Amino acid sequence: MLTIDDHDERIAAAIAEQQALRQRVVSRDVFGELRLVAGVDAGFEQDGAVIRAAVVVLRFPELAPVDYALVRQPVTFPYVPGLLAFREAPAIMAALDRLRETPDLVICDGHGIAHPRRCGIACHIGVLLDLPTIGCAKQRLVGRFTPPAPERGARSPLFDGHEQIGWVLRTRADAQPVFVSPGHRVSLDRAPELVMACTTRFRLPETTRFAHRLASHGQLPLV
Repeated sequence: MLTIDDHDERIAAAIAEQQALRQRVVSRDVFGELRLVAGVDAGFEQDGAVIRAAVVVLRFPELAPVDYALVRQPVTFPYVPGLLAFREAPAIMAALDRLRETPDLVICDGHGIAHPRRCGIACHIGVLLDLPTIGCAKQRLVGRFTPPAPERGARSPLFDGHEQIGWVLRTRADAQPVFVSPGHRVSLDRAPELVMACTTRFRLPETTRFAHRLASHGQLPLV
């Protein structure tokens, strides 16, 4: 069993690693033609003792599923707000490693730079795997904003102090917005455009929606 000191040391080490990863984030568009886009999400089993990580790959721009992977692993890191990547990323990266093809872009159910240390799970995975990534979260973690207009595609900037860290994006008319921020190798300006390109008639982009169904309900996509 971990002692309080051991726990505190793990948290301090994770924060230090997060700050180091932040320095490696590329905040401009560094990707070619998008042929395959992927969504990743995670759920939990056995009262949180086991993580179930899912990745679903879609052909772009048709958004038809072509590949998927599901990984179950023991949870090895405690629940700490702001450090959820250390709980979820190992299993998600293991799922990405099982794919037949590498996606050209990954959209994460979580944050990119819209994070207190500017290194959410989309940055974490993107830097470690050197993949273009975007965070698309259902809830705000940090920052202030003015609600966007009610029509589909409307957006408003998300600020932390004087720094813009993302966008508040209305993916469906009159629905609650999502919080979009670049992870790695994607620019702040391009991130919401790519999320909208992956969104149809639902609030969540198809990438995230398919991954959530697989991670949370075990519903396999038709590939």
